[in-house]
Amino acid sequence: MSSLDKMLNLLDVFTPAAPVWATEDLIRYAGIPASTCYRYIKSLHQAGLLARVANGSYVLGPRIMEMDRTIRLCDPVYIAGTPVIQKLTADSGFSSLLCILFSDSIMCVQQALAPNAPSALFTRGQRRPLVAGASAKIILAYLPVHQLRSIFAKHRKSIASVGLGADWDGFRQNLKQIRQQGYARSFGEYNAGILSVAAPLFNRAGDVLGSLALVASAGTTSESAFSAAMPLVLDAGQRVSELISTSANVVDLPARAVG
Repeated sequence: MSSLDKMLNLLDVFTPAAPVWATEDLIRYAGIPASTCYRYIKSLHQAGLLARVANGSYVLGPRIMEMDRTIRLCDPVYIAGTPVIQKLTADSGFSSLLCILFSDSIMCVQQALAPNAPSALFTRGQRRPLVAGASAKIILAYLPVHQLRSIFAKHRKSIASVGLGADWDGFRQNLKQIRQQGYARSFGEYNAGILSVAAPLFNRAGDVLGSLALVASAGTTSESAFSAAMPLVLDAGQRVSELISTSANVVDLPARAVG
């Protein structure tokens, strides 16, 4: 791991559960010489990625808010997908999610909440494993074989627990079936009682970028009413992919890597 990687890894410890970190705790977490960690903290602070608070502690800095604003104004997935999922929620009466592939996880880019939206839904900036839920499964179905082998080796138990296959052949066959039908469905795989159906999102080259999903609570939604909205999800996913491929912001948006 390079020194730059080690410095940037310090940002990973800042979470909603632990938003404030003392310098001494950052040094212990980093496991590097104190002088080096002090230098990293100073650089991150000067760049605005960390902000100093009381008693020598730090929180994430204002530069990150500035960067998020830039993403909202420029990211092709966010720009293309936001109005589409807002319309999808208005037309269907169910909440919608827009997600992207990020390393070996998925990240929520945007959400459009219905009035009766389930609690604890995926929100912008949250990451989840790439193996559970319709939003993840539909992405897996379109990944190349070498990436799937890496994912299966790392997450074999989790893959089996959500019914995607207890062995490599079963995993491949289940993903092939999802790819052939063009959508993925799930029930309670990540949050109990949540129905979900998802369609893939592609870049101009046809590589999978992420997914667009419709979600609802099984306690307040009939299976027939939710299934009836499935064509809207497929149409919305296709529309977002078309808008991404014609975006003026980038020459071509590459697929996010799977580590």
